[in-house]
Amino acid sequence: MSNEKEMITGSEALMRSLHNEGVKTIFGYPGGAIMPVYDAIYKYTRGENKLFNHILVRHEQAAAHAAEGFARVSGEVGVAIVTSGPGATNTLTGVADAMMDSTPIVVIAGQVSVGALGTDAFQEVDLVGLAQPITKWAYQIQRPEDVAWAVSRAFYIARSGRPGPVVLDFPKNAQTHKCAWEPVKVDNVRSYRPYPELDEARIKEAAELINSSKRPFALVGQGVELGGAQNELVEFLEKADIPAGRTLLGLSALPTGHPLDMGMLGMHGSYATNMKTQECDVLIAIGMRFSDRVTGLPSTYAKQAKIIHLDIDRAEIGKNIPVDVPVLGDCKMSLPAITRLLKKNTHREWRDSFKQYQDEEEREVIEPATHPKEGPLLMGEIVRKVSEATKGDAILVNDVGENQMISSRYFRFNKKRSIVTSGGFGTMGFGLPAAVGACFGAPDRQVCFFTGDGGFQMSIQELGTIMEQQVPVKMIMLNNNYLGNVRQWQDLMFGGRRSFTHMLNPRYEEICKGYGIGYAVVTDRKDLDAKIAEMLSHKGPFLLECAVKEDENIVPMTLPGKSVNEMQLHLDC
Repeated sequence: MSNEKEMITGSEALMRSLHNEGVKTIFGYPGGAIMPVYDAIYKYTRGENKLFNHILVRHEQAAAHAAEGFARVSGEVGVAIVTSGPGATNTLTGVADAMMDSTPIVVIAGQVSVGALGTDAFQEVDLVGLAQPITKWAYQIQRPEDVAWAVSRAFYIARSGRPGPVVLDFPKNAQTHKCAWEPVKVDNVRSYRPYPELDEARIKEAAELINSSKRPFALVGQGVELGGAQNELVEFLEKADIPAGRTLLGLSALPTGHPLDMGMLGMHGSYATNMKTQECDVLIAIGMRFSDRVTGLPSTYAKQAKIIHLDIDRAEIGKNIPVDVPVLGDCKMSLPAITRLLKKNTHREWRDSFKQYQDEEEREVIEPATHPKEGPLLMGEIVRKVSEATKGDAILVNDVGENQMISSRYFRFNKKRSIVTSGGFGTMGFGLPAAVGACFGAPDRQVCFFTGDGGFQMSIQELGTIMEQQVPVKMIMLNNNYLGNVRQWQDLMFGGRRSFTHMLNPRYEEICKGYGIGYAVVTDRKDLDAKIAEMLSHKGPFLLECAVKEDENIVPMTLPGKSVNEMQLHLDC
């Protein structure tokens, strides 16, 4: 019997390695330097040998964003395959976006052969050098023998600890040369400790602080979702009766309407959550990074409170806001460890004190925004009606800008992993390809994508992907003929000089007709319910264009440089 190992190309080794990691969906775009890989993909995407579903995007940046959307809703690692040079650099916006929002993706990019490196060969670029600052790991696979190890290590790093993106640069010679095939499983990396051991002294200190608190307040971030700790969070909050605010990325970590849910944090968050941040005596941050959009002016943020920070990443603790009790570790472990030491408690008077701010916001902002009686369509009423029609069970994907803030404010979340948004990087054009990825990551769920007219046109070519794959995404365009968020800031801070923010829009009906995508337009609120019903009952993809008020502002708002308790319910502009 022969002991000789099977000899295969590096491209074939990549396919087998991806299969070993459980990959079933790949987003990509072929090109010269990645053609050997695409030749290997061919037999694995059809017939009885089919292992992968390859989604041909229309732009490489969309491959990265689609991989992000897939990862966010599925909890798996998203995968994108692209060619060298501009193909690779086009993905870097998505890579940076994934890094900011802790999204596990692996981007595999073609590269010129090792012998041509440094010669300014056609479509050569130093991808590793470009990617290192915006990835957890970037590596060039120079030999086919290293493929299995590099892929396994890439997936381990991307998904472990605080998740994030990994880039593999794959020179052409490593794709075509042969090696002896042997699967590899990497489950540790020297000096990389993704799951810190819990410090029992810190756990005890945190529990004692919470037990003695009269006005505790929790800030719930995406770390709860990433750690799969949604149930542990609810047990923690309910045992000690702690009201909670949610970050933008953590909105579906706690069901909307839970008695302890006080709303969204941040610049355009809930009035009560921002005001009470400045009144609590103990602030418990769980899997969040104290973004500037949450803290407002850092020097005045929660100065009256003792701060407990639970996070898996040591670099985040104390980075932006000083912390009294750091609890380093996976919140899946740290939350129940603290909960076991908590006394059963009630803080009814403290919880009830949120109501005065909630009632004021309801009266001054929410009711006028979501139940207008006259005038043009408003963004909030559209979001409310779509959310009600989907019973809070849909996945919300949004683009960046006013559409992002308004849909995040008024959409309801009953299920975990239900929001896909570009939080830290704020990438316009993110939403459409991310919605495609979300549809493949959660094929049994309804995906509702809210967008503005500006962000939609940044990735409008992905309607081709939607057409080809018949992706059943429901697209709701809040069309105000402006780059609305920039326009709002221009009105507020630049004397109303609307410098190049007005948009001349195409006829979206004709565009949808060309792509064979369902379409309807709403200009009058009396037609809104029927058009939403038409959209949701449509079997395939559908664009609902809503002509909304051109100069509607997003409120409440904490202006830049202001403290969170200086949040304004109305704007003078």
